[in-house]
Amino acid sequence: MDTVNLLGFDLPGLAAYCEQLGEKKFRATQLFRWVHQKGASDFAQMSDLAKSLREKLQGRAHISALPVISEHVSADGTIKWLFDVGAGNAVEAVFIPEFGDAGPPQVAAAPPRGAVAAGGQGPTVLDRGTLCVSSQAGCAVGCRFCSTGHQGFSRNLTTAEITAQLWFAEHSLRQRLKTDERVISNVVMMGMGEPLQNYDQLVPALRTMLDDHGYGLSRRRVTVSTSGVVPMIDRLREDCPVALAVSLHAPTDPLRDQLVPLNRKYPIAELLDACNRYLDKAPRDFITFEYCMLQEVNDSPEQARELVRLLKGRVPCKLNLIPFNPFPASGLIRSTNARVQAFAEVLIQAGIVTTVRKTRGDDIDAACGQLAGEVQDRTRAHIRMVRAPVSVAKSP
Repeated sequence: MDTVNLLGFDLPGLAAYCEQLGEKKFRATQLFRWVHQKGASDFAQMSDLAKSLREKLQGRAHISALPVISEHVSADGTIKWLFDVGAGNAVEAVFIPEFGDAGPPQVAAAPPRGAVAAGGQGPTVLDRGTLCVSSQAGCAVGCRFCSTGHQGFSRNLTTAEITAQLWFAEHSLRQRLKTDERVISNVVMMGMGEPLQNYDQLVPALRTMLDDHGYGLSRRRVTVSTSGVVPMIDRLREDCPVALAVSLHAPTDPLRDQLVPLNRKYPIAELLDACNRYLDKAPRDFITFEYCMLQEVNDSPEQARELVRLLKGRVPCKLNLIPFNPFPASGLIRSTNARVQAFAEVLIQAGIVTTVRKTRGDDIDAACGQLAGEVQDRTRAHIRMVRAPVSVAKSP
């Protein structure tokens, strides 16, 4: 008999499952805490559960992480895992730590469970831990600057497969750091895939992240990144309004059509209107716009001024300028630091809060836009992504 992975349930779903087993709803809360707060996978360990429930679960359910194919640890402490999701597909998740004055721990590649995360300078203080989570095996959006998109698309991940990335990372890191405290303070749905094209599986996973009986993350510390699926932005606003990051990458529709093909369906004006609607229930009073800096494509001062004209007074926002992480198939080049700084200066002078993202984990291909995993492509991306060069920006 096939058994169900309990990582696929949010708390209301688990309560409904327990009722099917003839158990009281409060048993679901106990079980949920054992799974997500304590990382238990053996029903026999769950000492405050009724013996009758544990016996029922033994033959009907399991709690299983995704098999780990590989693990790589960056010099800056970033960790990338490659998870097997079956049928020749694999997805990646990335843990991005921010450390105190002691700096990143000296952890070798693929450290064993329980490895001490401390360098020669004494114990390392983890100020913040962000987990970048995948939602699909591949991606069908096909953004020009994204390695995942060039691999094509195989399938959506299940809720259990999304949640399992957090479950594994949180509890394996606790073992290494020898702590009972929460390690992951932030989750960003910025891994492989377009989260809002896997909406029905995404939302229960988000609710598990937010649940006080689960991971207890605030809505401000869970971010969904989207290329602009307008109807699903509106649905997320009603169902589970977490922080929103929007992949903008261009100030005009003609250029964004080339860089983010979804723009042809949901152009910039419609996208910005959806962002304003989202702010009514968002946990933050601004939308983060992500902007990948591409040399002589979207990085001229005039394009920065166009961006100011587009956004200022229209959408409360923050701009996150992202250094492009090159890969051969893209045909694109990272903007020079001078061009990035000149672009940022235009935005800052106009009063738009602007940051330049620090590249993390690029030595292990774990930086933004580099996650590719292994995808059995059903979309013939290798043909679709061969296009004419992107129109270039005028140099200053």
